[in-house]
Amino acid sequence: MKKYVVIVAGGKGLRMGSAVPKQFLPLNGHPILYHTIKAFADAYADMHLVLVLPADQLSYAQMVLQSFPDRIDMTIVTGGETRFHSVQNGLKVVEENSIVFVQDGVRPLVTSAMIHRCYEQAVEKGSAIPAIPVADSMRIIEDDDSRPVDRAQMRVIQTPQTFRSDILLPAYQQEYQSSFTDEATVVEAFGGTVFLVDGERSNIKVTTPEDMIIAEALLKAREENA
Repeated sequence: MKKYVVIVAGGKGLRMGSAVPKQFLPLNGHPILYHTIKAFADAYADMHLVLVLPADQLSYAQMVLQSFPDRIDMTIVTGGETRFHSVQNGLKVVEENSIVFVQDGVRPLVTSAMIHRCYEQAVEKGSAIPAIPVADSMRIIEDDDSRPVDRAQMRVIQTPQTFRSDILLPAYQQEYQSSFTDEATVVEAFGGTVFLVDGERSNIKVTTPEDMIIAEALLKAREENA
């Protein structure tokens, strides 16, 4: 089947305290987005790369492209008002009879093994939503009180959220709802069923300066072990 990855990169870097949007900050010598894109390009030679950027960040795309030693084919799409609308714009270039990955641009540590795992399950079941067990104790806030919840029943959701195109594309034709927090919630609102797949703890979302330190260390460790 055809393979597409829609990489959504709409951050502004506010929590980073940086004037440069976080997805373009240098990580191990290259923009964060470079590592994310490269992971998918390396995972499958026939991967179609779709990068979704806010209109005011399109000029940064050249910075990312120049990080690749060889020419890389990538479609760049302008984002929308919300994540839903940005993904919706990216899906406009996706053809039928394909598997579609939707990836956070600031998850640069996704591995080929995880991408393959998501692809194989999406082919079999129609969807693959990466998830990891919760390691910490958790509580639900109720007004001024709180109560514990069973963390064994909780999962942290990651990306790439992966679907067959015949499931994802129709779901994104529905009207936007404020309850849409990710692709899984969009598909479920359309009446679809989603299936979890094992995520990876190293597949962190880089949003703070502390995350940058962790990501840098993980990337360097991978290079040393390669």
